[in-house]
Amino acid sequence: MVSQFTPIKAQPEYIVDAERRKLFDFQELWRYKELFYFFTWRDIKIKYKQTVLGFLWAVLQPLFMMIIFTLFFGRALNVPSQNLPYPVFVFSGLLLWNTFSSGLTNSANSMVSNAQIIKKIYFPRLVVPVSSILVALFDFLMAFILFIPLLIFYQQKVSITALWCWPSALVVCLIATMGPGTLLAALNVKYRDFRYVIPFLVQVLFFLTPVIYPVSVLKYPILQYIIVLSPMYAAIELFRQPLTGVDIQSTFLILSLSSSFLILFVGIFYFKRTEDFFADFA
Repeated sequence: MVSQFTPIKAQPEYIVDAERRKLFDFQELWRYKELFYFFTWRDIKIKYKQTVLGFLWAVLQPLFMMIIFTLFFGRALNVPSQNLPYPVFVFSGLLLWNTFSSGLTNSANSMVSNAQIIKKIYFPRLVVPVSSILVALFDFLMAFILFIPLLIFYQQKVSITALWCWPSALVVCLIATMGPGTLLAALNVKYRDFRYVIPFLVQVLFFLTPVIYPVSVLKYPILQYIIVLSPMYAAIELFRQPLTGVDIQSTFLILSLSSSFLILFVGIFYFKRTEDFFADFA
């Protein structure tokens, strides 16, 4: 008796390999655009939850800092302020600096804070640090509401260039924040020592950025070039230009913008290179 055997079809083999990702995949981010809103609004509510003053803290913090710097630097030390009332000068710098420092701190800790979500579902990991930076943008808008009455009180003239200088300054500020923010977010996942480095780094950058003093107070050109390498120099000077009417030196502006985009490229590149391991370390 001849037995017949039914031939067994070969099962297809699937190879699981790392996908070749783009450095910045706009299409993928656009597909998950709703997550930007949900993460941002969630972090805003958590930040001001169970606080008596709530959103007013976004206004009170730069206001109190302005008063302190005005008393010690504006009056006691008589720091020049580019022909602006010193409160206007320092508040205009603090508006963007607080956006930068808050966004940098939030984004640097964002991957660790969202470790449970990262381990469960897939979505573009870049959404997490970018959403943390957008929380700082909300604080900027709240503080900007106080900035308008401050200009009126000191009768400060504002040039028509504010229509494009102020939005441009805000965009540059977000770019300057995203670069180190994404870099530190990735590093903080693997090396938790960075949680102690970040506050120190923010303090050092504050004094290396012309927030409470103009670059012109530095007599040595080499020091001026060091200061303008700060990624926030271009943002702050662009924001102040409609108030001071002083033209920004193109060399200084190019150096600062180049620094911002270089750090942005390095930050996103390292973030994308290491994002596959976030779930293992977080």
